[in-house]
Amino acid sequence: MSVAFVKEPNEDQVEALPERDLGTDPNFVTPRGLALLDDAIARDSAAVERARAAGDKIAVAMLHRDLRYWRARRSTAEVVEPQADSETVQFGHAVSIRRRNGKVQTYRIVGIDEADPAEGLISYLSPLARQLVGKEEGETVGIAGAEAEIVAFAMAD
Repeated sequence: MSVAFVKEPNEDQVEALPERDLGTDPNFVTPRGLALLDDAIARDSAAVERARAAGDKIAVAMLHRDLRYWRARRSTAEVVEPQADSETVQFGHAVSIRRRNGKVQTYRIVGIDEADPAEGLISYLSPLARQLVGKEEGETVGIAGAEAEIVAFAMAD
């Protein structure tokens, strides 16, 4: 084999990183979610400059990939706010449910990138959110193999 066809790596090359999956579902966001996208873009843009100044080509490549993701998510973001007088649960609502043992938990239905279940922020695509949307106070939903009652919902702060 001729060496003309052998591609030898050099120190300036960084292996191409796979793009982050943008998904195909609508990119619904709350006003808070939109601000978080803007924050991610600003944070990663600043980090690129720091990584570039440090000569960290791998970090620069990773941050550029993340920036492409955040910018794409920002460009497709659709801000959705629930109707103030809604009688049913909607995207953006904070929903309180009571489990059979009496424990009350509150979840806010948010966009994909804003979701953080440990903080009570669930994606509108999650199984629980799909059950909650369109329901009224007093109705029940299935959660973790049991039923829970919707005890309240409201627009979140």
